Amino acid sequence: MPLTLTRRRAVAGVAGLRLLGFAPPLRPILGQTRAAAAADEPVPAPAVPPEVISADFPFDSHFVDVLDSQIHYVDEGEGKPFLLVHGAPTSSYLWRNVIPWLVPHGRVIAVDLIGMGKSGKPDIAYSFADQSRYLEAFVTALNLRAVTLVLHDWGSALGFDYATHHESNVAGIAFMEALVAPAFPATYDALSPELANFFRAARDPKTGPVLFIGQNAFIEQILPNALVRRLSEAELDAYRAPFLDPASRKPLLAFPNQVPIDGEPADVAAAFARYNDWLVASTLPKLHVYASPGSLNPLAVVDFLSQRLTNHESAYVGRSLHLIQEDFPEAVGRAIADWSRRLERTRDR
Repeated sequence: MPLTLTRRRAVAGVAGLRLLGFAPPLRPILGQTRAAAAADEPVPAPAVPPEVISADFPFDSHFVDVLDSQIHYVDEGEGKPFLLVHGAPTSSYLWRNVIPWLVPHGRVIAVDLIGMGKSGKPDIAYSFADQSRYLEAFVTALNLRAVTLVLHDWGSALGFDYATHHESNVAGIAFMEALVAPAFPATYDALSPELANFFRAARDPKTGPVLFIGQNAFIEQILPNALVRRLSEAELDAYRAPFLDPASRKPLLAFPNQVPIDGEPADVAAAFARYNDWLVASTLPKLHVYASPGSLNPLAVVDFLSQRLTNHESAYVGRSLHLIQEDFPEAVGRAIADWSRRLERTRDR
């Protein structure tokens, strides 16, 4: 049963502001955000050792020609492929502390979406269709077969879209902080007034470029507020590196303009609706990794999906907001590795 409008506001509004960490006009409320996360009733965390979080990125860079540009990726381990797809405004760097937990279980490929990380920055619109086209071409260029998709944020929308068109090439999907129903596609009526104002500002031809191109708000303001712990300067510098030049920030403005709200952009709204239906109908193995309170996927979304998806598991990793890989990389990696190992045992029977 669909969520009521009031409950959808709680999902897509208040939770969304936790991700953004702002109240108009994009004023930081980080202290309130972290305090709110700390004050929530604790949910028992998995019995895992303390997290080991490093700013280092100790992986070789690989590049492949894709369409009219190059895509950068990390390629570690051997065997069945895991494809890790980030969202905005991050890169393969987001997965640096998750990758070691997956390497014993297969070949781990962490891609930089076109225009992001160390990938090329061609003169394109960086629309959802553009990103989908380059990601599909990347999978083809590497000749990946029976791939397990590991998805986050906009990477989830792109990965789900790929799976709807290439289900036979997908072995399973692990996703976290994903753009899924009931919050997406969204309507302005279902968004909180603050979040609605944010998206209107992002889509305004004057204020949008000021915020995302001129002020680099996605990197300098939104990203540091999207997790519970504080990122080190080394970590922030790694996320800043692809976007030091304002001309390089075009993809960062494109992403909030591509969020489907009130049916626009129409092609993206249709893609989101299509993959939401596919997620319910598909029997592919699915793992939803989540945190509390979360941002895009608070407990209301976790429950919503648990009641509707087949061949579905969920794994709680700890108290975090949106960048759960930065707060709990080991727990994220262990959850995906354990799920994958169980699937292999089932297939071998």
